[in-house]
Parts: sequence; C-alpha cells; structure tokens
Amino acid sequence: MRILLGVGGGIAAYKAVLLLRLLREQGHAVRVVPTAAALRFVGAPTFEALSGEPVTTEVFDDVPGVQHVALGRGADLVVVAPATADLLARAASGRADDLLTSTLLTVSCPVVMAPAMHTEMWEHAATRANVATLRARGVHVVDPDSGRLTGDDSGPGRLPEPEEIARVALEVAARSGPPSSPDLAGRHVVVSAGGTREPIDPVRFIGNRSSGRQGVALASAARDRGARVTLVAANLEAASTQPLVAAGVEVVDVSSTRELREAVRAAAADADAVVMAAAVADFRPAQVPGAKIKKVPGGSPAAIELVENPDVLAELAARRVRAGQVVVGFAAETGDATGSVLDHGRAKARRKGADLLAVNEVGEAVGFGTDVNEVTVLDAQGATVASAAGTKRQVADGLWDAVAKILSDM
Repeated sequence: MRILLGVGGGIAAYKAVLLLRLLREQGHAVRVVPTAAALRFVGAPTFEALSGEPVTTEVFDDVPGVQHVALGRGADLVVVAPATADLLARAASGRADDLLTSTLLTVSCPVVMAPAMHTEMWEHAATRANVATLRARGVHVVDPDSGRLTGDDSGPGRLPEPEEIARVALEVAARSGPPSSPDLAGRHVVVSAGGTREPIDPVRFIGNRSSGRQGVALASAARDRGARVTLVAANLEAASTQPLVAAGVEVVDVSSTRELREAVRAAAADADAVVMAAAVADFRPAQVPGAKIKKVPGGSPAAIELVENPDVLAELAARRVRAGQVVVGFAAETGDATGSVLDHGRAKARRKGADLLAVNEVGEAVGFGTDVNEVTVLDAQGATVASAAGTKRQVADGLWDAVAKILSDM
C-alpha cells in the first residue's frame, strides 16, 4: 500500500517516527509530508532515512512535478499524526498553504487524522467544530488518549500509541473507498453503556462487572460514521467519556436501571437507532433503608427481598417511539446444563423482539473488562445474520454495519 504520512508541528511528532517505522516494517511504502513546524521537532534526515524517500514541506520545491497533485493521486491512504489544532483548522477550512494541506485537497483515498494537543485546545469549541467538519466530509478523526501531556499537564489530548494509530488506519483503509458521506450521516443514535447499580442502602449496591468499554466503542464508532450520538452512561469513569464529550457526543450519566430507562426513552424520541449495550440489573431491592444496614454481632444477616426491574429492551422493541426505529440489544450469556450461549441467546432474541441481538459469552476474563470481544448477531427470530470479533472497536463497527444496512433498506 502507498501511504502518505502527514506530520504536524507538535511535540508528539517523535511518535510519527515510530509510526513510520512500523508501517514500513509491515511492507507499506510511506512518503512523509511534514509541516515546516514539524521539522523543528524531527529533522528531515530522520524521515528520509526511515522512509527511503525525499522529504519536503513546500509545493515550490518541485514545481514541474506538481507534487501535491501527484502525491494525492498516488496515495492509497493518508495518515496525519500528530494533527495539531492548527493543522485541523487549516484542513477543515480548506487551506492550501503548504505541501501537506495542498495534498489533502487532492486525495481521493481514505484519510485518518490523529489529533494531539493540550486538553484545553482539544476541548475548545473551535477545535470541536473543525473535527466535526472533517468527520462530516468522511475524514476519520481518531480520538486522542487521556494521559500525560507536555510538562506537568495531564488529560485528553495525548497522541495514541503508534501501534493503535496503525491498526485503526489500516482498518479504515480495508473497509473504505474514497471519502464520501459516512453511512450514519444525518442519523441520531442512542447507545447505553456500563452497568447499572441498585442500592441496598446508602453505602452498598447490587451491580455487575461491565466496564462499559463496548458501549463507549459503539458510541465512538457511530460518531466517526457521521451520526449524532447520545451515550447513556451507567457508572462509567469520567476519563472514558471525556474524549467523547470533547468530540460532540452527548453523555447522560445514570446509575440505576430505572434512571437508565427514563434517560434512554427520552433520548430515543427522535433516534433512528437505539443500541442497549449496558448491562442492566434484572432485579432491585424492594426496600432501601435511609441508613446503612448494621451488622449485628452473632446474628444472621437480614434477607433482602428483590423485585423485578422493568425490561428496558423489550419495552423499546414493543413500543417504538419513532416509526422505522432500529432497536438493538446485547445478551451477555453463559452456557449451562439447559443450553449453550447461543441457545439462550436465540430464546432471548425471540422473547425481546429487538431487530438485532448481539450475543456474547461472558465470564472470568471473557467479555467484561477486556479489550476484545466476540459477538454473534441474531435477528428477532433468532437467526444468525452477522458476527464480529476482535477489538471492541472492531466489534462496534461490525454491529454498525448491520444496523446501517437495515436503515438503508428502509
């Protein structure tokens, strides 16, 4: 594959060297196109030595060759890392004041941009608007990581590791044609994520092991595919949702199943699709005392009476608040003496009535709390219509492929 690696003028430019080497080791031809500021952090000889190709920043360095047009026409993939706030702004406004921005106006291949900057710059309204503009044009903008920045600063804005940028970029190239309107552009989708908690007393609760990573991946993937996204977050850590908020995703924090139910129903009023990825408690204590339950020395613990929670997914499927709305559920299952994971999943699909049900096996180090997942996607009759495996982002994209197909067929 012929890859153009654009490098913006930020301290994270040193990671572009590692990304270049990684892409070359995977057999790709890489031409580095830095900005002039980038060369103040990493010199042209470094990029030339590792790429085996010349490095220049100006369109005037080879006028007869019309470099920006030649480079754009010959590229199979463009990766810009780091993409500084200034570079994002110039790309969004269509500036063509150096070789990199000129080339970005000529390419017809997939473009992946990995921003890196201080948290305040990433969260600024101007940067958020520029990112939204680029995404609306079909550019894949990777969310920055949260962590140590320059100096003592820490927060969202850190450039992802080269291995992650390479993985995402090559996945985008594998599934994308020329930049076009993303398949969820103009759609509103609602995603629930995390695990609900049902209070026992003011201190204790009944909960589950869901980390919310799959739901966050679903929200991020939908946003990258052009959708307006509402994420109903059940007990997620703030660090996992801050990048989404900065990128324009509406996050609604909830705790209990009943709170999640109300938030999802409100957000679903104008939604084209609702994906229930949160692990929702089936039961809750019938009574919740106002004071902490005390342990009585030598006594037996009092029994906790449980009552059934509302079935949020079944309600959404049975009473759709919008015609043509696609409802998707998740079924975290374990096999037992009465049936396999898929047996239980098929029964649940028929019972719930959702358009799609993503069934995944859970257990110790499986499903919950890991970076990988594997799902079988069933229709409302329990028939297998798709499957997805790999990272949770890969699973998310596989599921959105199935949802987008249903929406396009309507």
